[in-house]
Amino acid sequence: MKLRFAPSPTGYLHVGNARLAVANFLFARRHGGKFLLRIDDTDTSRGKPEYEEAIRKDLTWLGIEWDEEKHQSARLERYEAGIETLKASGRLYTCFESEHELAAKREARIREGRAPIYDRAMLKLTAEQRERAEANGKTPHWRFRLSDGSKRWEDLVMGDCSVKLTAISDPVLVRADGTILYTLASIIDDLDLGVTHVVRGEDHVTNTGVQLDIAEALGAKAKRFTFAHLPLLLDSGGGKLSKRFDSLSLKSLRHDGMEPMSLVAYLSCVGSSQDPRVMTMGEAISSYDLAHVSKSAARFDMTQLLALNRRALHELSFEDARDRLPPEADEAFWNAVRGNVDLSAEIPHWWEVTHGDVVPPSQPEDRDFLRLALELLPVEPWGDDTWKNWTNALKEQSDRKGRTLFMPLRLALTGEDAGPELHVLLGLMGRARVVSRLEDAIRA
Repeated sequence: MKLRFAPSPTGYLHVGNARLAVANFLFARRHGGKFLLRIDDTDTSRGKPEYEEAIRKDLTWLGIEWDEEKHQSARLERYEAGIETLKASGRLYTCFESEHELAAKREARIREGRAPIYDRAMLKLTAEQRERAEANGKTPHWRFRLSDGSKRWEDLVMGDCSVKLTAISDPVLVRADGTILYTLASIIDDLDLGVTHVVRGEDHVTNTGVQLDIAEALGAKAKRFTFAHLPLLLDSGGGKLSKRFDSLSLKSLRHDGMEPMSLVAYLSCVGSSQDPRVMTMGEAISSYDLAHVSKSAARFDMTQLLALNRRALHELSFEDARDRLPPEADEAFWNAVRGNVDLSAEIPHWWEVTHGDVVPPSQPEDRDFLRLALELLPVEPWGDDTWKNWTNALKEQSDRKGRTLFMPLRLALTGEDAGPELHVLLGLMGRARVVSRLEDAIRA
């Protein structure tokens, strides 16, 4: 068994294509197969080296390892050989229409109530007509003549699938400038490199029918591949995920402090019958099953992912979390704050709260209460009962309780209206810092 992930280095990976990388990797590893990283870098106008490097960085961050790496740009001669095979068999034919002419044809067919597919007019050209067109400076593009009938396969997710080839246009496989398109290059790669299972998005279903036809025209045996088409992953508004959504790029999520295994676990379960849960990579591999994937589109829920990430951080021991913490942080600090961070990027903030400086908000209506809190603040040494004794004294002398008692203290001491338990934070701050913040809050 061999699977592949084939990104194009024309942008950063986002959660949509990362889901495909995760699916291919987990499926391959669960079944003892190999995993190929294929860089589809034939689009030299949009591809950039920094994007290619970012792809490797993102996959490594996720914990995805590949057994083999190939670049399409290094296989151009092989594609040329495939092109010559298709030309020799008569399946690849020259076309001279411009984009304007093709658009006019499509519009005319629509007006006539016919399907807007290519009419194969160029198949009727004589050799003399083709020579005359080229002599007049026209450079042809090349289309693949599809077979009659349909292509059918049993999909691991979608079940019985078929594509009626007579209902779609003969695809352009080679542009006029000589550029080989994905439809041809990808199937040649899959045949040459021994790919057995193709797991990709459902937007490729029609493309799969076309590529099966091309594979047979190149001499491949029928049923060479097993396919699985995952339903599209939508954004929170129900639209298709796009590389333009930078907030959902792996680069942004990594910068924000997302745990890589939280993302792997979430992407392995989203759109399936399994609820996302905190997992190790080994658990994700052993539990991944395409049979659990729904045929319906799934929505990427950032709230759900953050909740999963929060649980993952909460379960981290101090030793496992150490590389995410400030160098001076100890186990007491981590135990105090770990239940209140959604992302590891939030940890430095709580270090600043407990060991640095904060700017308390103005609480003019609570100024007298804060003065009383400062007067009643116990002297050191402090112990486990310090917070309880302090707040009990405040209750007695201020007649406050509940939110009216605790919220002014939280705002004054942390600058936040929510967070870790104050009785724990108090000991981390120390009396001198608490005094300073109460004085600042009174002045504010």
